[in-house]
Parts: sequence; structure tokens; C-alpha cells
Amino acid sequence: MELRSRALDALRNPDPEEKLALASAIGSEFAILPIAPGPLKEPAGVPGRPVLPRLVEPARVPLRSPHTREGRAALIHAICHIEFNAINLALDAVWRFGDMPPAYYHDWSRVAAEEAYHFRILHEHLQGLGFRYGDFEAHDGLWEMAEKTRHDIVARMALVPRTLEARGLDATPLIQARLRKAAEPGRDGRCRAPDALQAHALLDIILRDEIGHVAIGNHWYRWLCDRQNLDPLTHYATLARDYRAPRLRPPFNTPARQAAGFTPVELELLLGA
Repeated sequence: MELRSRALDALRNPDPEEKLALASAIGSEFAILPIAPGPLKEPAGVPGRPVLPRLVEPARVPLRSPHTREGRAALIHAICHIEFNAINLALDAVWRFGDMPPAYYHDWSRVAAEEAYHFRILHEHLQGLGFRYGDFEAHDGLWEMAEKTRHDIVARMALVPRTLEARGLDATPLIQARLRKAAEPGRDGRCRAPDALQAHALLDIILRDEIGHVAIGNHWYRWLCDRQNLDPLTHYATLARDYRAPRLRPPFNTPARQAAGFTPVELELLLGA
């Protein structure tokens, strides 16, 4: 089977463990798989999801304190859900958009495999806390933008990896600060939450990889703009307005954004927004 059809099969699979295995296999085999040209017909069942977690509006996802075991589990569950969506987003980028260079499909196949790895290590940590993926409610903000941009690859690259996923670069240090606070020694001098420090270390791994994923989004957005003779700055502003992208608010992780390929002008506009 060729690469894009393999990605579509993985995307449609609702079982998390099976999806992880399929995405990981694609990530290790993409270099030897043929790539179908042109559009592929979208079947029903995209994306495949388990019955749980129950999806609710973002404002209805309850906030929990990281100073409790359940609160830290809820926090890790939320990141697990982001990574599950990120697997689907990378697989969708592979199968949905035809007639791109082989490097495009190879990049997003690798991203799918890395997102599967992120989900796995977070889910193992969550299980160590006594919970599983699906035990908490979640929201569907990432995939909603994927639906909006399903017919426009330029908008997809602009508004998913380099906008919504880039927000994770900004959010990760804030989450890590909360975890460090939860792990501060108690009166007896002992760490109150060793699992919080373990989660902090996992987020270091994920942040490192996500910088690369956002960089891939930046690269292909600019490549597409060049192909269509679009100015990346002005066209991004148009897309953000037309697709009602969320307004980005500080604090921003400037070093991570620089490493992901945002230009000085883009960062200046971001800080002045």
C-alpha cells in the first residue's frame, strides 16, 4: 500500500493503541513507500476516535489544581488529548493534500510517528497515576480548525502547525512552572509530588520535538506562499481573519519560536498584537 492510503487508514482507526502502532510504522517506512498523486476520496469515519473522552466546549472542561494527584492527572490527560489530535492532524496532512513534493509527505509522516511517541509516554505516565486516556472530559479545538481548512493547504499550514500548535511552545514553560511548584518540598524537606518532576521531564522531550514540528509548518507555509506568489505576512493576516483564528496572547516563548523559524518581523508583529 502506498503512503497516503496508509496514513488515511491510520487516521480512520479509532483505537488509540492501534493508531499509535500504525503511525509509528508509517514513520519508520515512509522513505520506501510510493506516494499516490492527486486527490484521494475521503471516506466516512475521519478522524477515528475512541468513545471516550467525552468532548465538551473548552469552557466546560473543568480546571483542577496540580497540587492534587487527580489534578495532575487531569493536566496530563489534557496534553495526552492534544497529542492524540496531533497524530490525527499529521496523518491528515499526509493523505488529504495531493501533488506536494515527497519531502512534504516524509516530514508529516515523521511528525505523526513522533506525536504517537509523545502520546505513549504521556499515557504511560497517566496510567502510573491511576488513570487512563478517556477518564476526563476534553475539547476539540485543534480538530475544528482542521475541518475549517480541509480544502486549503495554505490555510492548514498557516493556522494549525504555526498557529494552534505553536501555542504549545508558549504554554509548555507555564505548565512546567506549575509542576515545579507542585513538587516543592514540604515541611519535612521531601518532594511532595515526584510524579510532577517526572511529567516536567517528559514535557522537555515534547517541547524539543514540537519546535521541529512547528518549523515544518513554517517551512511548508512559506514554500506554498512562494509557489502561489503570496506574501507570507499579509496572507497570514488574511487567513487568520477569514478563518477566525484565535487571537494569540502573551507570554510567548520567544526562544522556542525563533528556533521554530519565526522571523524577527513575525515576532515583532506577535508582540505588538
